[in-house]
Amino acid sequence: MTVLADLERRSDLPTRELPVKWVIVIDRDLPRGLQANAAACLAAAAAHAVPAIIGPGGADASGQAHAGLPWTGCTVLGAPAAIVRRVRDEATADGELVVADMAAVAQRSNVYDDYLAELSRTGGEDLAYHAVSLLGPRATVERLTARLPLLR
Repeated sequence: MTVLADLERRSDLPTRELPVKWVIVIDRDLPRGLQANAAACLAAAAAHAVPAIIGPGGADASGQAHAGLPWTGCTVLGAPAAIVRRVRDEATADGELVVADMAAVAQRSNVYDDYLAELSRTGGEDLAYHAVSLLGPRATVERLTARLPLLR
């Protein structure tokens, strides 16, 4: 993870010029509420894994404070479930990326410990994925997601 290990905050550049890229790929056929939940949960997971992606907060002209946001930006893409799975599998095989996934079992569980228990009983080949987050070198992320459209 050379790009992420030495991640230098470059909030002065357009996101297209950054050496890193962050995308979330979501099953386009999920109901909107589950899509939003997956995006929010994966954003939290990415921020936990790489805290440096969160910029400093700021104040507006009236002095009200606003929390820091990801200076890297985050593109949310949509794809069929089979493509989400393929992107996730290829991304986890690449050692340069920070990958977080949302298995279907996560959204079926209302108790986190129940989610972990069911996850531990399910083989990787039997897991369905609703979404995956990829953060890492721009070229690698783009290679895996280049033809995917924005989630609509």
